Parts: sequence; C-alpha cells; structure tokens
Amino acid sequence: MRPRRPITRREFIRTASAAAIAAPALLSAQQERAAAPAGKSRVVLLRDINLLDENGQPRQDVVQEMLDTGLKTLTGQPDPQSAWKTIIKPDDIVGIKNNRWGYLQTTPQVQNALKMRILEAGVKDSNVSIDDLGVLQNPIFLRSTALINARPMRSHHWAGVGSLIKNYIMFLPEPITIHPDSCADLASIWDLPIIKGKTRLNVLVMFTPQFHSFGPHSFNPKYVWKYYGLLMGFDPVAVDATGLRIIEAIRREYFGDDRPLNPPAKHIAIADTKYQLGTADPAKIDLIKIGYDKDIFV
Repeated sequence: MRPRRPITRREFIRTASAAAIAAPALLSAQQERAAAPAGKSRVVLLRDINLLDENGQPRQDVVQEMLDTGLKTLTGQPDPQSAWKTIIKPDDIVGIKNNRWGYLQTTPQVQNALKMRILEAGVKDSNVSIDDLGVLQNPIFLRSTALINARPMRSHHWAGVGSLIKNYIMFLPEPITIHPDSCADLASIWDLPIIKGKTRLNVLVMFTPQFHSFGPHSFNPKYVWKYYGLLMGFDPVAVDATGLRIIEAIRREYFGDDRPLNPPAKHIAIADTKYQLGTADPAKIDLIKIGYDKDIFV
C-alpha cells in the first residue's frame, strides 16, 4: 500500500463528528446509514495515529473519541449520550467484562471510557462492575441484565487468538474444559443463562495486538504491532473475524510469507457455522473504516 499522510486528531474529530453537527434534515439519512445492509453485520474499525503517548500508553481523550465515534456510527445517533441510551437503560445492571492479562489488557482507558458513558445513560454506579477472573463471584455479574464485552486480540497458545468470543471463558467454573480441539466450542459459552442475550456491545482492542507467540502465556514485544485501532460491533463473531483478518495480514507483512496461526483460530468460524452466534464471512460483514488508513490490512 502506498503510504498516505496520517490524518491529524483535528481531522479525525471533524470527520467523525460531521453527523452530529449536520442540519436536522440530515439526521434521518444518518440513521438510515446505521442500519447495515440486509443480511450483513456491521463492524466499525477506528484508528488514530495519535492514540499512544510518548510512553506507549493510550491517551484517554483519544480512546474516548474513538469509542464515541464507533457507537454513534453503529447506532446512527448524533451524540454519544443518545447512542448509549439505545443499548443501555437506567435500570440495567451492567457488567463490563474485561481482560486483565498482564502484558496486554483491555486497558484502564477503555474501561474508564465505557463506564463513564454507562453512568451518563442513567445507570447507578452501584449497578456497574468491571471484572475478569472473578465474574462468577461478582454479585453485579450474577444479577446482570447487560454485558459489555471488551478485550484486546492476541495470538493464543490454545485458541489461536484471544477473542471476544473467548473473553467469556471465565463464566465457566472450569475454563480448562473448553480447551480441547483448539477451543473449537468457545461459542457454546454464550448460551449459558448468565450470558445469553445480554451482550449489548463488543469492543475488540487493537491498539497493540500481539500477532505471534510460543507456548502458554507467551509474550514478546517484538511480536507486538502498533495498529492504533479499535473494532466495534453488536455481532461478536463479525468483530472477531475482522480482527483475525488483521492479525493474519500483520503476520504476512512481518514474516514475508503466509504463516498460519498454530493452532488455527477455528472457534471463530465454528461460532458461525455450528452455533449461529454471528457471521464470520467477510462477504456478510459491512465494515466501516474511520481514521488513519496506512497499513490498515483490511
């Protein structure tokens, strides 16, 4: 791909906010665009070259802008508050399912941005919790009416990639029981009563994904790619399938050849074909790209 001039944060904000400041006559057209074409799942890819500070940490204001823009794009609403009120109600009990793996986390910036908007939607602070390993002991998750699913994608020893589908593995009393056959049946977890039908938003953090690893819990910074991105959608399979395409493309770019993940991330396709959790077929995914487009890979 020919290098292109990175857009500035001002350009990103101006482009992403155009619908919010447009004349009222354009609002209905914006809402029409929020509806994905028939038979397709909408996924929004947002990237900002200014995402990371000089220490490699996400900037809170940039993360907030990206999440706000993504949900406005998904819902067709003119502002973040209206967008959140289409998926969260004041009487909801909300669990934000994060991933706290030490090397690549959901990040406090993403968690803070999500929680702030949930509280603005009218949910009581006492009815919101952020958790990972302790969800089965957390009273908010046990009583939850709504879940927000947010985690980074990374290569994974047992599942091929750590994905949004896999992020709910801690709702199993014994997570190891889902490991056989490259964790092929991870989507079955989504039928558990504590989860089924509750997920309002999926956020796949692609700030600095790890695209290659060796062995359980392996981390090597040389296999971390600064992608500056977020993927968002209501269909977890479509979001994961898009993230997987990016990981595979990064591997081709880095290694110079087609080097498949080992093990393969088969659970994403199986979530579609066996469990009908969503769509993994790129032809059935309406991908909207916003922001920085150099080395976008999809």
